[in-house]
Amino acid sequence: MLNFTTNIKTQKSKLKLLSGTWILLLFLLILIGCSGSKPGSIGQFIDCPDKPNCISSKSMISAHMLSPLEYKGTKLEAKETLLKVLESMPRTRISTNTENFLHIEFTSKIFRFVDDVEFYFDKPEMIHFRSASRVGHSDMGINRDRMGEISRLFFEATKNNK
Repeated sequence: MLNFTTNIKTQKSKLKLLSGTWILLLFLLILIGCSGSKPGSIGQFIDCPDKPNCISSKSMISAHMLSPLEYKGTKLEAKETLLKVLESMPRTRISTNTENFLHIEFTSKIFRFVDDVEFYFDKPEMIHFRSASRVGHSDMGINRDRMGEISRLFFEATKNNK
């Protein structure tokens, strides 16, 4: 009788371990999908959606608005400075780099969410940008904070280059 009870307890603990493993695997599969796919609108400077996870220098809505980056000198010098700033930031990947456009992917540390940041060099001495989360409704102000930090670092770098 003791052996039978021990076997039942062993089987129950194995089932708990197995079900916990399946739950963990399911959770990990859900997280893998958090990165989302690259939007087809990259490079088109679309308006921010009606969600608090986007910031843009061209937005007329205060919740989405932040001033563009301003610089003196050439577009090439400004772009090189901006790239140095971006490359100094963690979990950053340069996806597209053309004469008048940069697309940068920022990945969050824990959940691996991807934010798309676009920079447009289409006006003299001004860089417009759009930063948005690929998935979800809110980003807890991450895009606004990141663009504020990029603006601050860019301003300091251009001020020091004079």
